[in-house]
Amino acid sequence: MENAMKRNRLRIHAASLHYFDAVCRAGTIREAARRLNIASSAVNRQILRLEEEIGAPVFLRLSSGLRLTEAGQLLAAHIRTVLRDAEQVASRLDELRGLRAGHVEIATVAGTCACLLSDTITQMAQDYPKITVGVRIIDTHAIAEAIVNGDVHLGLAFEVPRQPEIHAMHVAQFPLGAVILPQSPMVQKKIVDISEFSEHPIILPKENFANRKQVHSLLFKAGMEDWGQYESGSIDLMKQLVLRGLGVAFMTRIGIEPELRQGLLAHVPLMQGDMPIRSELGLFVHASSPLPVAAGLFADRLMAIIDREYEATHTSAKE
Repeated sequence: MENAMKRNRLRIHAASLHYFDAVCRAGTIREAARRLNIASSAVNRQILRLEEEIGAPVFLRLSSGLRLTEAGQLLAAHIRTVLRDAEQVASRLDELRGLRAGHVEIATVAGTCACLLSDTITQMAQDYPKITVGVRIIDTHAIAEAIVNGDVHLGLAFEVPRQPEIHAMHVAQFPLGAVILPQSPMVQKKIVDISEFSEHPIILPKENFANRKQVHSLLFKAGMEDWGQYESGSIDLMKQLVLRGLGVAFMTRIGIEPELRQGLLAHVPLMQGDMPIRSELGLFVHASSPLPVAAGLFADRLMAIIDREYEATHTSAKE
């Protein structure tokens, strides 16, 4: 009986798992082979070997491409866990050897957190020059998926939809405000209602920004839902439109810190009734996987910098 059980145990080779994961990420065998810099036939052989080992197909071969079977989905989830565990072991071994080396991969939204990440990367370069950092620019709604799939260690963005597979490691509430030119009469106010901009052209964020729903909700309640004259998926472009006097944008101070310091733009917090409007910035990780050492070191510094900006925002609001 024991011998029979041993014969039935899977002996899946590491190469098969590696190639299978590459095909899952690439979507086709040809693209996976290109990324791995090997022949397509070599990748296909490993996939066939894997299917023979588990006794079931892992992909449906469709005219439109490959699709994971139920067995393939189960295997893909297992492989993501195995790869994360392997990375954590390697990270801990590096820590024991005192190398302080490793890699950090973080996902964020274009322009929103550039200053926060630049400051964090600068600190990491000074403290741990052997640690490499990769920053992926994706839409807010894709951040959770990138974390769950193991594509990134960390996700940083405003108003990220919560999922059970991801954990909010750190959150901070930043005032949502009107971004205007410093010579605007509105600058004299400590806080403004969004309805006060009913005579101004409105610059709206595109769907890739999570606070689009927040801004649209405010405009709807003020009877201004159809007043957006410009829409952009780029914070840099939104800033440029405001700088050229083409309208008012609504966002937090995060992402426009340099322009505020230089006096090129002003930020006036919004209210609804008597309540200030806030937007939540979150740093997210996988709910069930400990961070590798390098990612943990990065997260510690990033959280401190977020807290610094939070304190600066609330100090300026009191002045």
